[in-house]
Amino acid sequence: MEVDTQHYDDIIIGCGKAGKTLASALVADGRKTALVERSLNMIGGGCINIACIPTKTMVASANVANTVRNSAAYGVQSNTPTVNLAEVIQRKRAVVQGMREINLHNLETALHNNLIVGTARFVAPKTIAVTTAEGNNRLLTAERLFINTGTRPLIPSIPGLAEVEFLTSESIMELEHLPEHLIVLGSGYIGLEFAQMFRRFGSGVTVIGQSEQILSQQDPDIASAVQTLLEQDGIEFLLKAKVLRVVRKASPLENRTGNETILQIQVGDREITLQGSHLLVAVGRAPNIESLNLAAAGVATDTRGFIQVSDRLETNIPGIWALGDINGGPQYTHISLDDYRIIKANLIDGGNRSTSDRLVPSCLFIDPELAHVGLTETEAQQQGYAIRVAKVDALAVPRARTLGQTDGLLKAIVDADTGHILGCSLLCHEAGEVISTVQMVMQAQMPYTVLRDGILTHPTMTEGLNILFSKL
Repeated sequence: MEVDTQHYDDIIIGCGKAGKTLASALVADGRKTALVERSLNMIGGGCINIACIPTKTMVASANVANTVRNSAAYGVQSNTPTVNLAEVIQRKRAVVQGMREINLHNLETALHNNLIVGTARFVAPKTIAVTTAEGNNRLLTAERLFINTGTRPLIPSIPGLAEVEFLTSESIMELEHLPEHLIVLGSGYIGLEFAQMFRRFGSGVTVIGQSEQILSQQDPDIASAVQTLLEQDGIEFLLKAKVLRVVRKASPLENRTGNETILQIQVGDREITLQGSHLLVAVGRAPNIESLNLAAAGVATDTRGFIQVSDRLETNIPGIWALGDINGGPQYTHISLDDYRIIKANLIDGGNRSTSDRLVPSCLFIDPELAHVGLTETEAQQQGYAIRVAKVDALAVPRARTLGQTDGLLKAIVDADTGHILGCSLLCHEAGEVISTVQMVMQAQMPYTVLRDGILTHPTMTEGLNILFSKL
């Protein structure tokens, strides 16, 4: 059967932060643009549907439970909280659905019939075939194509894992009964957020990490401080651990948690057995490239499958770009948004932007939050800087005392020669907000004394920057 070919100026594959924002900008620039997204349930991208927004909505519920549980410390008597996980999940779904509908409305307004729900695959460098949700086939060609298909949970090759039921960062957010004992495989951002969340919901939690420390890219003192805080919540850690095998053991019918998961683990020179009701696999993300048939376009990927791009986000094929997590850069929504800005600057605004000079902040949304920007102390030393390091406990900040949020550590690394801030890690209440102030000073290339001597509102957490930088 002959399939008509539709011609566009631009085609975007994937509806993540970069793709959806770029679509509207291209239409506004007078370009005939199509946006292909595989599912209506992914309109708006991974952040809205399966990552940032739903997880932080659930983190908020966990923090409320923790506040109620510890209300006596504030002079408020309350009953021990009862967490209804089904209602937590329903609240999460409502938040996600509301944001998805806003995104769908915006895209339909901009693109009209050129928002196409279906699975795209390359058949030539500038041609894609789309199998729509209704089962129809369409051929689309374009002068320029932009790939923004994101990532999915990485599933490691562990003996027995494929034969047991396990959770990912997506499926765990659909549970409607609390795990009795949640085992978390992975000690990075995703694993730790879920570990604290479910501990505060009432589950027993054990975290298994392969490295010597959690958060392997952080300085040891920061990672140790985070681990101590999570241990105070009742989370157990097994580090320098390798999972040898996973086994599923049937539990008695009256046990509502269902089957039990047994992990055989090597820790140092000994082998141990760990049993839990549920297993969360949170060891990283894998690129969504399988259905794209990139070989037909000649688009190159790295050894992990991420699409290789230049500092202008161009692939090895002229006229094809890759944006967001799929290009192997930092996997943050704010980076995907900046990828869009780079494309808009270079293709619409006549600019000349690249990824080479951007400063990337991050935030781990545990309680208290861990926010970071720039170099760690270890990285600064490795790069040969002469450095000065400032550190102060969060309890030194007056606002932390008024809130009863005194756990944590503030740390900054400064170039001893120029006085410029090289990096900063904040483990404290509202760290994700406060780090932006540090980032702006770094981007403006102002010396640390701007924060040391600036008049910052009292009492706020940001005022802690006065205290931190006065330690230099």
